[in-house]
Amino acid sequence: MDNSPARGTRDLLPAVVATRDRVLELIQGVYSRFGYQRIETPALERIERLTAGQGGDNEKLLFQVLKRGLKEPLAADTAVSDLVDLGLRYDLTVPLTRFYAAQRDKLPSPFRSFQFGPVWRAERPQQDRFRQFAQCDIDFIGEPSVLAEAELIEATTAALDAVGLTGATVRLSDRRFLAALASAAGVPDAARAGTFVSIDKLDKIGWDGVTAELTGERGLPAEVAAAVRDKIETLSGLPADKVADTLVDTVPGLPEPVAAELAETAECLAALDGVTWAFDPTLVRGMGYYTGQIFEIAHAGSSGSIAGGGRYDELIGRSLGKAVPACGFSIGFERIIRLVAPSAVPDRVAVLYEMDVPVADALAVARRLRVERGGVVSPVPRSGKFATQLTRLETDGYTGFLALVPGQDTDALAAVRPLGRRRG
Repeated sequence: MDNSPARGTRDLLPAVVATRDRVLELIQGVYSRFGYQRIETPALERIERLTAGQGGDNEKLLFQVLKRGLKEPLAADTAVSDLVDLGLRYDLTVPLTRFYAAQRDKLPSPFRSFQFGPVWRAERPQQDRFRQFAQCDIDFIGEPSVLAEAELIEATTAALDAVGLTGATVRLSDRRFLAALASAAGVPDAARAGTFVSIDKLDKIGWDGVTAELTGERGLPAEVAAAVRDKIETLSGLPADKVADTLVDTVPGLPEPVAAELAETAECLAALDGVTWAFDPTLVRGMGYYTGQIFEIAHAGSSGSIAGGGRYDELIGRSLGKAVPACGFSIGFERIIRLVAPSAVPDRVAVLYEMDVPVADALAVARRLRVERGGVVSPVPRSGKFATQLTRLETDGYTGFLALVPGQDTDALAAVRPLGRRRG
């Protein structure tokens, strides 16, 4: 039998899990100080919710679950929709919208939510693309002002600093700005979505590549593509005190409140020590549910963003029948794990006891060492050659050992001896 994990999944060894646990603990510690409370939602959601258009292209990567009690053989003309009623969640935002709609009467308002857990997508198996991976989200529900955007960004940059990922850059934009820019440049409504997709590739293919796509695949006149480029270049690299005025001058159709909100968020970011930020008119974000400001965090160690999010004021309203202000930020947990240093090996001692030593004595010695030394202490039966077993213990992550023999006075134990290069 093949003992390898399913395609697109992986086993995680103890050292890797230790690093992941440490990173999660640090992130959760920061978020809790900002008032974000951890919730949990089921891995399974009703299929109609997962296919309601909330997840954009992720819905195409949905793992669907067969109904219980299906009788075989199935009729030849049976539709897939008749066979499934559940699916594995592909993100944590869609379950959050259902959770809030169902539990809102039991939650504070506004509500600060923290989630961490596995999600599933039917990705094509390849390097660094997994069908099961972890997401780490915070969401601020019920707050209409830019307090939500500013706090989410501040909390997330603080969380990344806590795990050692300093020197990141926050990129800020707004979906409403993008729509106004497209209109001011003369982009037809039907071509806007494709135009934004092309602009989103700017860091990969440069302006020559973007212009070629706009005038070729997107069918825009050359003068319209040139206007798009001109406006974007005018708006790149704006300082906080210039954002509002420059946006209004460059994009006349932009509502003044949108420019004012962007300026206010920019002012909040400029006040944060150690946080580098930039207004990025090329930032698009792929999810269709964003309704306002959007943001990402870039880091020199990653080719893609390591965190991203934005405002989605209409998404929860689909479940409640009324609009609910909401804004969220998601850390790319799998990406940052590749960037952080592995966890330090904890002090781990083996109580090596001969077979003639009562198990109760071995347990008592281990118990005493945990109290006196701290760290990890585990009883381990003696087996094989002594030197070979010590080598095996070191390979397994032990840093020291204590040999326990029959008749030994457990109240007068010799000192724990270090393993490996620290062995005396």
